[in-house]
Amino acid sequence: MTSDHVRKFFTLFFVLGFFAYLFGPLIIMGLTAFNSAPFPRVSPWECFSVEWFDVLVNDAKLVEGLRNSFFIGLGVVCVAVPMGLAGALMLTQVRERVRPWYYTITISPILVPGVVLGISTLLFWDRVGHMFGASTESVFYNGFFLTIIGQATFISAYTMLVFISRLQRFDPAQEEAALDLGATNVQTFRKILLPFLKPAIASAAVLAFLASFENYNTTVFTIISESTITTFLAAKVRHGINPSISALAMGIVILTIFGAALHEVLKRRELKAEQMALRVAKGEVTSVKKAKPFFADPAVIIILLVFTAGLGTAYFSGTVGVDQCKADFLAEKKRITAEKIKKMQEKTERLEMFNLRPSDDSETSETEADKGDREGTENFNSIFDTDNLKDQVGEGEEETERKGTENFNNLFAPDNLEEQAGSEN
Repeated sequence: MTSDHVRKFFTLFFVLGFFAYLFGPLIIMGLTAFNSAPFPRVSPWECFSVEWFDVLVNDAKLVEGLRNSFFIGLGVVCVAVPMGLAGALMLTQVRERVRPWYYTITISPILVPGVVLGISTLLFWDRVGHMFGASTESVFYNGFFLTIIGQATFISAYTMLVFISRLQRFDPAQEEAALDLGATNVQTFRKILLPFLKPAIASAAVLAFLASFENYNTTVFTIISESTITTFLAAKVRHGINPSISALAMGIVILTIFGAALHEVLKRRELKAEQMALRVAKGEVTSVKKAKPFFADPAVIIILLVFTAGLGTAYFSGTVGVDQCKADFLAEKKRITAEKIKKMQEKTERLEMFNLRPSDDSETSETEADKGDREGTENFNSIFDTDNLKDQVGEGEEETERKGTENFNNLFAPDNLEEQAGSEN
């Protein structure tokens, strides 16, 4: 074994440990969604079932919260992305001395706790509603409106960072050339800057939607009487959960993986098209074949087939024979419980046989034992009692003591001292 082998071994070990740390909880959570146990757990495993996905679909409150989170996320995207783009463009236009101060002010909402943002949003729009004399049915007291505004205050800062990183690679000479050729500012923005910012717009929109979808601290104050998926799950955890929560998380993970794979396929198609266009521009290729339709791409077909086959296999394996599996598991559980009870009874009988455990007539046996103890020790009762010691002292001993000390009685009495003084005089 060489040092190179040791290095490769430890590198592989740390890489596997890192991925296990990242994806281990997700894997365990995914397994709990297919266990028929009433509580999310992997051990002991009962039966492979998809019943919790059916429970998830039939949960009206959870579906309502999921729908509310989806619409609020779209609203936050519509508000936060334009605000972030405007802030990024303004940052490129202000003076060099003012730029650090402007950047600090626009980024500061990220540093404010979500609880503070939620409470401040609720109080601010309540005061605005009172100022205009609006009723409680107005938009100022609408949970969706307050949640979108409250979340957009800090999510727009995230989107602005995305646009700033993209604008750092933009060449302002392109805008200047367009303006010199007679284009207006709107035309320059729409035909030059906006196409350059398309990838950043897509990234900012995805970031804003996900940040809104999982937000809790701000939403719990601004949503008022409505509920989102995060607030519903938080309330459900306090009252007890079941594996339908794991089924929801498993569905989100599957959709995320499917979306990422689909995005990778589309990205490779676009890259391939750009390379082909570059080769045509250089004259390396004279003709370009027409691109295949999206659903005719072999990679897309393979992804769809694997996804469909996986769902079908999981569904049929989780529905066929589940009832019989549950019955067998229940019978086995009863058998194990009966064996435990039998062992406990045998152990109790052995303890009673050797008097290691008090029997039902314990009071009688204890009384007889106490009586025998008292009979054996009745001559020693109250041996250290003070009265008993006084009784044992004889009268003759007391008289002897008095005779030996009668000349010293009242030695220090005042009268006795006066008599002694008079005799001396």
